[in-house]
Amino acid sequence: MVISHNSVAALRRCLESLEASDGRDRLEVIVVDNGSRDGSAALDSDFPNVQFVRLPKNFGLTKALNIGWRAANAEYVLFLHADTEVEPPAVAALANVLDARPDTWAVCPLLVDGQGAPAPQLGRFPPDQTFRPAQVTGSEPLAVEYPRGAALMVRVAVIKSIRQIDERYGQFGSDADLAAQIVRAGKSILLVPAARVRHDGGGEHSPAELADVRLARAVFAGKYHGFAAGLQARLASILQPLVSFRFGELKYTLAGQKIDGSQY
Repeated sequence: MVISHNSVAALRRCLESLEASDGRDRLEVIVVDNGSRDGSAALDSDFPNVQFVRLPKNFGLTKALNIGWRAANAEYVLFLHADTEVEPPAVAALANVLDARPDTWAVCPLLVDGQGAPAPQLGRFPPDQTFRPAQVTGSEPLAVEYPRGAALMVRVAVIKSIRQIDERYGQFGSDADLAAQIVRAGKSILLVPAARVRHDGGGEHSPAELADVRLARAVFAGKYHGFAAGLQARLASILQPLVSFRFGELKYTLAGQKIDGSQY
């Protein structure tokens, strides 16, 4: 399942890579187009075996993820950002690990850059939207706590058990929350080196997106560390852009406004 917003060229490359996946005839590929205005939705004519779900505006990543997994008819769902390209064996390799390990609730591929080197992938709690490359020394799956949501396969039953991915998050933070839920349940997330996915990543964030990162931190802090921690993080989301004179970002953090215009 691919989430896309105004990224037609990257989305095309992502879908082309999925079409070349091993066992493509057994895959259900869904694109949730988050209100794109760049022609992304018109790609359906080039990819007739892909289901496109078109949203009227950009509702943010988290809501799109929930819409996407509910549209899927599968035991596992692979969440992908549009700026990813999967290698042919990757999807099957991830599913095989989940098949073999019932106590593993989620798996992720090794994210690599254009040169094939490990790309920033592993985060930390509490989330701060910074990631480090994985240190892989062998071919065996290894346990990780918080892999970046750019490419993550999860058991659908896990998401159903928590009802949905927490929509208090807008564009950022939902991957950290999902990982935290799995860790809190005492289950594992495995990184599978045999599955490789190229991830472009990077790029500049808009003031609204930077605000979304800060506000997501406050949601996470309040949910996992209590009201006082959440309030402190919320105040920090206002003070940090204020003292740095980033008034575009401050406008959104002060209002507590998510990407889709709704409030945190």
